[in-house]
Amino acid sequence: MDGIRKVKVGHGYYLFKLENLLFEKHISKNRLMRETDTDFKVLQRLMKGDVVRIDIEVLARLCNYFHCGITDIIEYVNEN
Repeated sequence: MDGIRKVKVGHGYYLFKLENLLFEKHISKNRLMRETDTDFKVLQRLMKGDVVRIDIEVLARLCNYFHCGITDIIEYVNEN
């Protein structure tokens, strides 16, 4: 699970997969920042799982850029 951050929340956890996706696609953080017009700090938080709220506009730009679904970037796993 290198490049995937697991963040415990309530009765489950989130998997933040953006860093892993960048590695798989051989794309730098700076390139992603420029090509998606997304603030570097926002991308860093999404990679590290250090978020309180997630901007759906940012998720839409990332999904369009990578031609993927939201669960390829962030996934919630219920432990129940």
